[in-house]
Amino acid sequence: MKLRNLARWCAVTGLVAGLAIAAPAISARSARLPECAPGPKSTRPPTGPAGAKAPRACRAAGPVLESGVRVKRPGAFTPSGYHHLGAGTSGDWSGVSGRFSVGDGSVRAHTYDFVVGRFMAKRDMGRGRIAWLEAGWAETGWAAPGRQHIYTFNTNTNAWQFYDQYTVRPGDQVWLDLNADASGVWRAWLWWNNRWNLLTTQRLPIGRSAQIEQYVEVHVDASRPTRIDMPKVTVDNVQLRPADGSPARYWREDVATLTGMEAGQQQRRGGFCLDWVTRYDTWTAGGCA
Repeated sequence: MKLRNLARWCAVTGLVAGLAIAAPAISARSARLPECAPGPKSTRPPTGPAGAKAPRACRAAGPVLESGVRVKRPGAFTPSGYHHLGAGTSGDWSGVSGRFSVGDGSVRAHTYDFVVGRFMAKRDMGRGRIAWLEAGWAETGWAAPGRQHIYTFNTNTNAWQFYDQYTVRPGDQVWLDLNADASGVWRAWLWWNNRWNLLTTQRLPIGRSAQIEQYVEVHVDASRPTRIDMPKVTVDNVQLRPADGSPARYWREDVATLTGMEAGQQQRRGGFCLDWVTRYDTWTAGGCA
């Protein structure tokens, strides 16, 4: 598996004790954005790219549940536990955006099972270290099992952040955007209440551009092996921001892309399947029919 030859996490604290309330990580520049007032799900697609200058842009308000289930990627892939469906760029880009549908995986309570649909910006820093920021939706066995959450994860804190002020359920669709500014600060955004909501701001050592991933990821607790059922998740409207600052463009076949599969084949991982509708900006993933 060339795309993500890494273990997803290791636990250093208990499932129950490993949750805490934290404030969103916000830079001084981002703090100038108004706090996002409570509001409903968006009723229309984004009207423009995410950023501090986007109309009515705001920053996430309210507590963030931070998980003490730490993530470490020591460089060993665990095929018995991890199943990755999606693609990554082999070159560098300054951002990615698109839409994920939210699914309901048969995740078991009080386990390290999880299902996520997410974007990631990452860079291999050498000597076994990888720095990244990811954002998406997640269902886990340790944070309100049975519930789906908007989440982020970054290697500055090495912890999951769950944003439960945004209530999502199976069948919902969420628009997400990861992008870097000219100084190399990366931000994760959620389109909510018909405006871009800033989730987190992170100064990562990956520069103004990085490799980009789009994945549906499933993990089965290695200590309690089982079959996790996963209904079909749809990903679409995936666009990349070029590193030179030119306008965003759809992630198509002319983008150098790594998929871990031969052209024309269905991607299959541990009983889960991915089907490309349009390479590589529209696809579905879930249990194999």
